Amino acid sequence: MYNTFIFDIDGTLIDTEQAVLSSLQKLLKVDYDRDIDLKDLNFALGIPGMYALQQLGIDDMNQALDRWDSFMKEYYSTIDVFSGIKELLDELKKQSVMKGVVTSKTDQEFSHDFVPFGLTGHFPHVVCADDTELHKPHPEPLFKFLEISGADAMSSIYIGDTIYDYECARDAGIDFGLALWGCKNHEAIPAKYKFEKPLDILTLLHEEGTVTR
Repeated sequence: MYNTFIFDIDGTLIDTEQAVLSSLQKLLKVDYDRDIDLKDLNFALGIPGMYALQQLGIDDMNQALDRWDSFMKEYYSTIDVFSGIKELLDELKKQSVMKGVVTSKTDQEFSHDFVPFGLTGHFPHVVCADDTELHKPHPEPLFKFLEISGADAMSSIYIGDTIYDYECARDAGIDFGLALWGCKNHEAIPAKYKFEKPLDILTLLHEEGTVTR
């Protein structure tokens, strides 16, 4: 039975795709004179920004990350909580389950991009990119979550929207649920569960508030 629900943030709890990709596209154009289509930057979704910049061959990492963050602010108006997430979290709050977050966001990005939506009270345990040496798709972020929360892998489920989330969960020995509302290529991701909308996650609950496998 599941008693711990762990969530990714980008593409799962909040819709940041346009903000992340548009700000990255602008960074590449303004600072590096590189024109890259948004669709060719999709690989940057779901991994830490430094990994995405490394794949783009950018060396001045700290400066580039700061600039990307500054451009991101220009697109904050496009970020929103996915429909149904607040209702899902309110319902899970009524159940005897633990909730947490494992994200590729840094602490600073978590504070800037996620905290303003007022959802952090639902998540007593949070693992950001700063909290581990290795990052998704490596399982270390989920191992860190299990360590700080005391949760058991066999009774936990991780819910995310990318192949990196699936691989992280798989290698941590945790079941994975795919958030189709934020996913781009669900056919390529072999998840134990695929949820069309956030409230579908509630189908895992039975009347006493426990969760079946």
